[in-house]
Amino acid sequence: MHTRTLHLTVALCLCLAINASAIVHYVDLNSAAPTPPYTNWATAATNIQDAVDASTNGDLILVTNGVYQTGGRVIYGTLTNRVAVTRPVTLQSVNGPGVTLIRGYQPPGGSTNDHLAVRCVYLTNNALLSGFTLTNGAALRSTNNTNDAHGGGAWSETNGMISNCVIVSNRASNFGGGGYQGIYTDCTIVQNRGDFGAGVALGTLNRCTVQSNSNPFFDGGGVYSSVLNKCSLIGNICGEYGGGAYNSTLNYCTLSNNVAGGSYGSAGGGAYNSILHNCTVISNSAQYYGGGVFSGTLDNCALIGNSCAVYGGGARYGTLSNCTLINNTSENLGGGADSVTLIHCMLSGNSAGHGGGMSFGTFDGCTLIGNVAVTAGGGAYYSTLTNCTAAGNAAPLGSLYGCTANNSIVYYSDSNGPNYDVGTVLNYCCTTPLPTNGSGNITNVPLFVDQLNGDLRLQPNSPCINAGNNAFAPTGPDLDGNPRIAGGTVDIGAYEFQSPTSLLSYAWAQQFGLPTDGSADFLDPDHDGMNNWQEWRAGTDPTNATSALRMVAAAASTNATGLDVTWQSVSGINYFLDRSSDLGTPFPFQTIATNITGQAGTTTFTDSDATNSGPYFYRVGVQ
Repeated sequence: MHTRTLHLTVALCLCLAINASAIVHYVDLNSAAPTPPYTNWATAATNIQDAVDASTNGDLILVTNGVYQTGGRVIYGTLTNRVAVTRPVTLQSVNGPGVTLIRGYQPPGGSTNDHLAVRCVYLTNNALLSGFTLTNGAALRSTNNTNDAHGGGAWSETNGMISNCVIVSNRASNFGGGGYQGIYTDCTIVQNRGDFGAGVALGTLNRCTVQSNSNPFFDGGGVYSSVLNKCSLIGNICGEYGGGAYNSTLNYCTLSNNVAGGSYGSAGGGAYNSILHNCTVISNSAQYYGGGVFSGTLDNCALIGNSCAVYGGGARYGTLSNCTLINNTSENLGGGADSVTLIHCMLSGNSAGHGGGMSFGTFDGCTLIGNVAVTAGGGAYYSTLTNCTAAGNAAPLGSLYGCTANNSIVYYSDSNGPNYDVGTVLNYCCTTPLPTNGSGNITNVPLFVDQLNGDLRLQPNSPCINAGNNAFAPTGPDLDGNPRIAGGTVDIGAYEFQSPTSLLSYAWAQQFGLPTDGSADFLDPDHDGMNNWQEWRAGTDPTNATSALRMVAAAASTNATGLDVTWQSVSGINYFLDRSSDLGTPFPFQTIATNITGQAGTTTFTDSDATNSGPYFYRVGVQ
């Protein structure tokens, strides 16, 4: 007991000693008797730099109200910093940024006066600046030292910290008009200018607002190569790439009303070449490409009301997963997106000249609802769709134009145009009229749960259940995150019905009047030796005993050495053929051919290896 008490006493004394070593220094612009080391208000320093110079590591410097615009220190190159925090101390205002300002200097006359520029603040690693307004600072290219051109408001080492600050009306001729490097928390960064990252470059921002910063010529109107968490980027402008953000990572952020415009090829109104998680990208614009984002990787994001003139109103290039794209527009191609991979996304109300939903892209498990194109591809234009649901899209030349669709529902295009054009290839899709390009399609009404209110899941008696082709099914879950295949065969559409009562294709069963409750799956009503499940897989008629998968003949070929093997077949079905020369062996059959395209009536395959007296035994199956 006594030993434990002694240890506790020593620990407490050590903590008190450490706390006692920190000194508080004071700064008051109107101090009557400034006296180093400025350890009370009566002897407070009149400028911040004097107090910083009098401090040691871990000290606290308190600054009261005022506009601090004198003093300074050169750290890199020749540029003066109004305040250079060269030690890991805390520099904190008493009453916040509204009444405590650090003002640099921006020469009014352009490049000939660049040598007069003054940055607001320099921060070393582990220094903290809290509760100030940094304004009118400038970092201009006056020497060959590029550091002179970074961070008009603040130039921070990587682990310098800035919190609860307003960084406004600063300028840099290279990186970071408002700030360069450092960690920014709960800051407002507004109306700064810089060539690369008008707001902040190479920084980490937490819960910050980055607003109305501008980069008239280059990249990153808001931020450049930064990491942002729970931030808002509003109304930032760049001349080339990334109105809101360039080459950055954004988590739980909102990007709104940012603009990439001015130069030919400007792109990424909201973000360019960036990674976005759980972000909202709304009402951004690009003069040319990617009104919302360009070349991005997005997950769980919403792109709403973005616009561009040429390609990709919502997005161009990149991969979007679990995202919604709503009411985005492009004057030319891809209202929702152009040349993008979309996985488990929802597109609604987007519009363009061609490809209202998307152009030249890939859809995996997506829904396309009410998208519009002026000419062609209301839902999609020259794109590939797998297990998607497209409903109520419109264009004079087709909801799908020049597309390939597999396991997808393409239905209910409005009177403005057909569901698809003649160049679209559809396989195992639910659409109307029956396509001439592709196979396995049905024209039955898909039976959505509530189409009027946007619920495109399948009713329990939907003909789309079990009616797809597993060979086309994508990996991973459906749009709801449920298993993609339930019941042995993939459904048609973006949503997989999770509790099918039959293993048969519901559309096939309904075609022949069979129940879909599973009771008839393994019955053989026409007594041809094949049950209903086998008849469905073979594409034969379960009500007609003459319609069955049967071998017909194996005769000497008239065209070449070998045997012509013929079986009863159905067009649109692919077969495999096995051969054996000794049925007494443990594994007698070997596959000799696959993906044999079936013909109506019978199909013949020439076994050119059957060249001796045999014997030869054959069996055929459906792939």
